[in-house]
Amino acid sequence: MDNRRLILSIVLAIAIMFGWQMFAEHMGWIEQPQPAAVTEQAAPAEAAKPVEAVQPAAPVAKFVPSEGREVRVDTPLYEAVFHSGGGVLQSFKLKKYDATIIPGSELYNMVSPAAATVAPMGLLVNGQPSWNMGQWSFDGSDVKLENGTATLTFVGEMNGTRIQRTITFHADTYLMDEKVTIVDPQGNPSARVSYSLGATDLSSESTYDMMSMAWDLKGSLDYENDAEELTKKGMVQSGELYWAGLMSNYFLSAVLPEMGTSTVFKGRITEGGVWRGAVEMQDINLEAGKAVDLNTSWWIGPKSRDLLASAPNELSDSVDLGIFSFIAIPMLKLLEWMQAYMGNWGFAIIALTILIKVVFWPLSRKSFKSMEKMKQLQPMMKQIQEKYKDDKQAMQREVMQLYKTYGVNPMGGCLPILVQLPVFVALYQALLNCIELRHASFITYLPGTDLLWLADLSVKDPFYITPLVMGATMFLQQWLSPAMGDPQQRKIMMIMPVVFTVMFINFPSGLVLYWLCNNVLSIAQQAWTLRNK
Repeated sequence: MDNRRLILSIVLAIAIMFGWQMFAEHMGWIEQPQPAAVTEQAAPAEAAKPVEAVQPAAPVAKFVPSEGREVRVDTPLYEAVFHSGGGVLQSFKLKKYDATIIPGSELYNMVSPAAATVAPMGLLVNGQPSWNMGQWSFDGSDVKLENGTATLTFVGEMNGTRIQRTITFHADTYLMDEKVTIVDPQGNPSARVSYSLGATDLSSESTYDMMSMAWDLKGSLDYENDAEELTKKGMVQSGELYWAGLMSNYFLSAVLPEMGTSTVFKGRITEGGVWRGAVEMQDINLEAGKAVDLNTSWWIGPKSRDLLASAPNELSDSVDLGIFSFIAIPMLKLLEWMQAYMGNWGFAIIALTILIKVVFWPLSRKSFKSMEKMKQLQPMMKQIQEKYKDDKQAMQREVMQLYKTYGVNPMGGCLPILVQLPVFVALYQALLNCIELRHASFITYLPGTDLLWLADLSVKDPFYITPLVMGATMFLQQWLSPAMGDPQQRKIMMIMPVVFTVMFINFPSGLVLYWLCNNVLSIAQQAWTLRNK
């Protein structure tokens, strides 16, 4: 975080030197007369290799603008609406994802009406928005894509510079490829192109699903989600960015520059609560009448691991499963298989819990035996406590010697919990970051009512029933377990159910369901062991 703040401070200092007022206006930090047109004044990018070889000169025909209109793109995955005046997005609805869990809910829209005001997928040239400072022409038609690919071409002119945007759509992915061709008849020395991003909050109602500005710098994922900082100051990142964009746990809107190029990513939250960003490319050299191509890609849609796996620029790393990803990935695949077989995500989690319990059965059995030995030692421990009640150090020394003599591990009862923590963390990451588990239902309605309950296992239990029952099962476990000899340890163990209940209150209900089932199975195992000792 310190390095991030240092970089931000340096960039802002340079910006102040070269003109704070201009920079602030173009970033939208100072209100402009045009409410829908927010410009981006770019910080100079690092000098790097030319974008692409300059094409041979060709005669530049007279530009004839056309009246702006909506252009629709319909694929098996989404319905997108562009505006012909610059090719900016006005709407992007995902066909496979509903906005809410309520039956009949509208499709999830990656570009809300509020987000459309900042021109997502807009093109800025030399810091100026081409969609309202230039003239545009479009002579194509709406796209209905069932398989393969299709393209849209928007042609514009801005300050005498000819701009052509060719966007290619694919039927089987959310990836869109774009080629920008720039021709300057006047021979301006260079041009700087930026791609704009915009979205309202893409996060869910979960406390643990937060919207962020995200980027991948040379294969290292990072993000900024401090809303206060992003509103007041914004953020700037520069270097060899593999991709950059706006991200929640389940959805991503990102720009993917050509690999090996130096880019600048800037972002902020507007006063209206819209998250907006811009990915600025390095300057391109222009010669009079000669065309220069600039290639990039877009991803607007869910963070589907299967589809992201084939995306370029290591975009699949946007699904962050944490340090235990080697556990989370196979466990998630197993969950998906169980859900496909059972038809219910809640039953799949219960089945997974049973399977994990079977795997850890030898360890649990060893733990129960250790606890039983502890119970047998209680009379001797009481004698030690009475004998050394005025000498705490001596009491601890004698108790530890007693444990050593009879081969008892006082923390043996906690060992199964500690061993299962990686599994718990892995499931936690899976529930929070895998789009497959968004709106994953279990019961749907509270029995005997029309109130939604456990209809989305990726968010908290709305009535806190499962965490309270989970806490009760932990108390029952403590009651069945032999009393600790050390009074301090007894107090700690009795407080544990309260601590866990409070901690799990806002956890995803699927995670609480896992821990609740684990507790019930542990109680059953413990009771069976006591009967068959």
